Amino acid sequence: MRDALARGVDWLLARQTPEGWWTAELETNVTMTAEHVLLYRFLGLDLDPIRDGAVAHLLHGRRADGSWALYYDGPADLSTTIEAYAALKVLGADPSSEAMRHTLGVILRLGGAAEARVFTKIWLALFGEYPWDGIPSLPPELIYLPPQIPFNLYDFACWARGTVAPLTIVVSRRPVRELGVDLGEIVLEQTRAATHRVPGTGPLWWLDRALKLYDRLPWQPLRARARRAVADWVVQRQEADGSWGGIQPPWVYSLIALDLEGYGPDTPVMRKGIEGFGRFVLDGDDRGWRFQACMSPVWDTAWAVRSLAAAGLDRSHPALQRAVRWMLREQIPADAPGDWRVKAAGVANGGWAFEFDNDAYPDIDDTTIVVLALLEGGDRAAVADAVERACAWTLAMRSSNGAWAAFDRDNTRSLLYRMPFADFGALIDPPTEDVTAHVLEMLVALGCGARDPYVARGLQYLRGAQKPWGSWYGRWGVNHVYGTWCVLSALGALGVERDLVDRAVAWLVSVQNRDGGWGEIPRSYADESFAGVGPSAPSQTAWAVLAFQAAGMAQHPAVRRGIAFLRERQRPDGTWDEPEFTGTGFPGDFYINYHLYRHLFPVMALAGDRGAEPRR
Repeated sequence: MRDALARGVDWLLARQTPEGWWTAELETNVTMTAEHVLLYRFLGLDLDPIRDGAVAHLLHGRRADGSWALYYDGPADLSTTIEAYAALKVLGADPSSEAMRHTLGVILRLGGAAEARVFTKIWLALFGEYPWDGIPSLPPELIYLPPQIPFNLYDFACWARGTVAPLTIVVSRRPVRELGVDLGEIVLEQTRAATHRVPGTGPLWWLDRALKLYDRLPWQPLRARARRAVADWVVQRQEADGSWGGIQPPWVYSLIALDLEGYGPDTPVMRKGIEGFGRFVLDGDDRGWRFQACMSPVWDTAWAVRSLAAAGLDRSHPALQRAVRWMLREQIPADAPGDWRVKAAGVANGGWAFEFDNDAYPDIDDTTIVVLALLEGGDRAAVADAVERACAWTLAMRSSNGAWAAFDRDNTRSLLYRMPFADFGALIDPPTEDVTAHVLEMLVALGCGARDPYVARGLQYLRGAQKPWGSWYGRWGVNHVYGTWCVLSALGALGVERDLVDRAVAWLVSVQNRDGGWGEIPRSYADESFAGVGPSAPSQTAWAVLAFQAAGMAQHPAVRRGIAFLRERQRPDGTWDEPEFTGTGFPGDFYINYHLYRHLFPVMALAGDRGAEPRR
């Protein structure tokens, strides 16, 4: 039998594009497709080209009880189910069918539209299916608040900022357009009065009441000018591929807002935005037509290079050379604009973004992993300038507590979570354990030791963030298994903090499944008693194995069982199956199944196994 590592390497090499990059589907829940259907209806676009495929995708995700979930095998999610139900009706599904009646039953059992999240209520309100009185106010005058004042746009994380800005136009204009179907049945009769009120208590609830009084005034001296200023802000941030932020929420709300401000479908910004959808669409298989929330070519390519380098490919290998050249071309120009400059003025850009065209929002996590990939897979002299720029930018983005967030520096104003609007998703971008650990791992690769002041402060942060039972929280991967692997990779590279390492390894041993693998379900974000609890998944098993390897314990019995799990479950074609969602968008609300995770990290784990034969 051919070696599992060799098969994994061959599978990966066969999927590199001629340009040098890798990427695969970024699978999320069905709201991306459902909201796309509603967007088409709002903008008056033709649904016929996507109708059959979108129906197929929505039905593919529906469970036996008629519900949809946020992640594989998760509990029924009310808002996701409402949006899928609405989209199916728009697409022509028979509401009297048994399946649709089951779905309606789930919606009503969970409280109906009155209990949905704010974003779902906004989609319904756009078509008169929910009263605008029940939507929290978002005044466009926020555009004038300076960064020092709470609730200014730059208090929000970049993904939330790009969404909130256009929504200030949408919510203040309160549009109502024809949906073509009636959704009145999703509101429980006893909750109809409640739909006209914004739920919440406390001073910010009263602020919403005051804003609604202002919304009704016949004279609003700043409103028209504020809307124009927001529209200008939005237009300035459109990416080269037509998106906003490279992600779905800012994209769809920006198009709606600009449409409301008089930008017709033939204006360059609208035409570019609509035409850009094609790049994010997947179709042609049994899962139907679907819209990806974003794309991850830079992230995927960097990890592919690291995996292949770990597997023993020489730097001269054509696949690594193509990938390194592509990554170097993707580094963002030093003078490129970006919102991160509000808190880091005068700093030259040196980062990478997650997507193909997302120059306005480089992120520290991608940048650190790209640097490690360049160092491991490229010629040091050839990548030196790019690495130096990246390191300087990363250090400048450190937050005041000595740690690093993903996109911004000191984006920590948690007061935002007291807004009535704040019932879904992460609104701020505070420093996290996983990103900080990746920065330290990069600094070690560049020759820094534990006494380096940046490393020392980062270690201090990680020391204080370890959970009592030994794990670390994972912001961008599910969850404690991911965070623990990230931190142990940094501590192992540094060769320090053995007491922290031993506690983490003991925790990993304690949560290993009987089949030899590791797994963790997203429920651990809401309930930490589920840390490390879940069915074994190839990517999470690999993270645990890699954590042991980083700790210098590659021959631990738990590792041997983990390696056996990966070998036994490898498919004949060299890859693995993984329906589980092991990536994180917004903890508690939005999860991702990166279709390359199931392959990249098992290959790395097999490569790190002492018994694996390197391939050259």
